[in-house]
Amino acid sequence: MHFVAGLTHTSPMRLTPSAFCLFLAAASLLPASAPAQSQLYRWVDRAGVTHYGDRPPDTEQASEGIGPVRQQPLAVEPRSMASLHVLAVDGGHEVWAENHLAGPIEVMVSGGSRQFNATPPLPARATVATAGRGLVTRLHATDAAMPLRMIAVPGSPGGRVRDVEYRFPLRMATPRVAQGHGGSFSHADNENRHAVDFPAPVGTPVLAARDGVVMHLERDFHRGGTDPDRDLHRANFIRILHDDGSMALYAHLEEGGVLVRQGQHVRAGQTIGRSGNTGFSSGPHLHFVVQANRGMRVESVPFRMFGPQGILRFSLTR
Repeated sequence: MHFVAGLTHTSPMRLTPSAFCLFLAAASLLPASAPAQSQLYRWVDRAGVTHYGDRPPDTEQASEGIGPVRQQPLAVEPRSMASLHVLAVDGGHEVWAENHLAGPIEVMVSGGSRQFNATPPLPARATVATAGRGLVTRLHATDAAMPLRMIAVPGSPGGRVRDVEYRFPLRMATPRVAQGHGGSFSHADNENRHAVDFPAPVGTPVLAARDGVVMHLERDFHRGGTDPDRDLHRANFIRILHDDGSMALYAHLEEGGVLVRQGQHVRAGQTIGRSGNTGFSSGPHLHFVVQANRGMRVESVPFRMFGPQGILRFSLTR
């Protein structure tokens, strides 16, 4: 039971001189605000013509059809966290990063093995405000193609995480832990070292453990499994930004199980989603972790939590 999607985002691009280029991450062909379609509907009309759509036919269309309306899941990719904009100006180019999230991000732009005359020099870092753009660097070379790569991570590196007691994030009477802090199965890396996996039937209400703003989400994935190549970055999740810069991640939600929108303010105890089994997951559960940006790297941080019977102890069960 593991979750890594949405932690880092890499955008490669090649810039040709005197051009304005907008690059959306290879992982996404949609703007961050557009819903990724994850279902295809197929039906046949009375003339025998087959129709396809991203939504089911209306009542009149369905009554004219023959045979059932068939629904087929479509493969979707994670949405881009940020995009790279390069603007041709006198004497060179300006490199800007656009933030697609409802919270700050940190980006780093590099040029691979190429040496650039840039101010500040590459690799250059910048923090970009919520849903904004930030100037990362200025390139002074204009006579050759320039390969650029951008890495983005959520959160601001300047946050000071407070010791806060979190609420149990599921509506169930008896909390159970399948994997706790430092679990050897998938909680041994820095991003998940202090994560907790709570087993829960698919559809269990997921509650905000702390007040915050919905910073980032994925909602359109429909399957889970233990194939890293196929499943690792395909979990539905909600990332909530807190007022001290920390971020809580609620992952492996069911398809259609995200009940909030990006930018929405939520209160502790509010229903925000439904648990599931999407992404890299060996069974239905909620993966919960509190994270902070420690300077171009997202790390999990310890947290305290109380449940229906009091303070929870996250001892390992496997």
